[in-house]
Amino acid sequence: MADEQTPAAGAEQPQQPEPETMATAADPSSADDPWARPGRRAVLRGGLLVGAGVVGGGVVGGFAEPAIAGSSGSTTNTEPFYGAHQSGILTDTQRQVVLASFDLTSDNRADLIALLKAWTRLGAELAQGQSVTVPIYSPSNGASSDAYADATGGSTTDDSLEAYGLDASRLTLTVGFGRSLFTAADGSSRFGIGRQLPAALVELPHFSGDELVAGDSDGDLFLQACADDPQVAFHAVRSIARIAPDVATLRWTQLGFSPDNQGGTPRNLMGFKDGTVNSNAHPPTDPDAVLWAGSEGPGWMQGGSYAVYRRIRITLEHWDRLAPNLQEQVIGRQKLNGALPGGTDEFAPLDLDRRDADGDLVIASDAHVRLAAPASNNGAVIVRRGFSYNNGTTPFVERWPPWRQALEYDAGLLFLGYQKDPRAAFVPVFGRMAEADALNQFTTHTASAVFAIPPGATGPGDWIGRTLLG
Repeated sequence: MADEQTPAAGAEQPQQPEPETMATAADPSSADDPWARPGRRAVLRGGLLVGAGVVGGGVVGGFAEPAIAGSSGSTTNTEPFYGAHQSGILTDTQRQVVLASFDLTSDNRADLIALLKAWTRLGAELAQGQSVTVPIYSPSNGASSDAYADATGGSTTDDSLEAYGLDASRLTLTVGFGRSLFTAADGSSRFGIGRQLPAALVELPHFSGDELVAGDSDGDLFLQACADDPQVAFHAVRSIARIAPDVATLRWTQLGFSPDNQGGTPRNLMGFKDGTVNSNAHPPTDPDAVLWAGSEGPGWMQGGSYAVYRRIRITLEHWDRLAPNLQEQVIGRQKLNGALPGGTDEFAPLDLDRRDADGDLVIASDAHVRLAAPASNNGAVIVRRGFSYNNGTTPFVERWPPWRQALEYDAGLLFLGYQKDPRAAFVPVFGRMAEADALNQFTTHTASAVFAIPPGATGPGDWIGRTLLG
């Protein structure tokens, strides 16, 4: 049965397009494209707003066509959306992130294809700072919508406008696939792609100290929205989540932030510089060797990567009771300048064999930087995008003395690590750290996921996931 596109209230019902038709619209930048969007800063000629939009017709996003004719999207403060690799991996870290995971309620392959095409098209428009019309999609089985069964009606196709008047704020959108997209809980194939499950898309083992919340972990689809403005990042996830509420339901979301890095390597909530080594700010010299998937895996993943997500709660109250010189021993770096003990250069090479006058290791055997260093892990490199998070305060029982229960910050680090193969990078590296890192007495991992990040959409008409499903 053909897919459906739900029109705005009171609009004439359009002809139903086939699944492939829905998301193979013309280049959004084309002047002849009826889906072309006005820039957020475009001036409404006459200031006319209308109450309903004709889907695919002359009224877009609730604005009459004469009011937007000739307007264009913002071309300032943008990051490229199209390319061989998805953006948001090696992109210079933005100040805000919204992470979202979705579960699919449909097992129809056509629904998944239509969803990813719509995500790609809408993502390209959002990344250009354009106001959007959300292409609401209904399942191809013809079932009536029940996502809004207890509401007054389905979602309008109009832009929600909370980002109207803002520029693109360097928005990037990164899409990933979880293991559960390929196989069901009973091991059966989903969407006919079970045999395409990459061996590198592993289920992480249970690590010492894990206290994972199942509802905040994993998922079929992953969306990472990064921007310098929190409202722009949230608007992007909100808009994309509206496309198909009867196909993809939100499983979890997580917001994070990073300070401006114009003054050097940004600091995490422990007060230390975060990202001196193994970060997108200092990318590997040969990303094909450690970051981008190649011929060692399935062809559809070539040019993609694998993301490991961990939400790491830091017992800040406990950390703040530790003197700064002792904090430096735990981390293995100086707190103010980020340099190694006794040094002045943050980026000086790690000398893990250096000893002091008494013969003791300058960087302690259980120091965080020692256990995380590529030199300690057979050269394993993880390209990190680090963000802090603060979810307020909650009751919490500390893992280490004094083992008290108190109302404490639910705050810490959002670890986003990209790599060619988690089996050769994150799993062995963190396995050692989970057992011996001195930082463990202050941290608890509370959420976790691994996603395959397919290659990027190469241009208008292409879509993320085509190499797998096209």
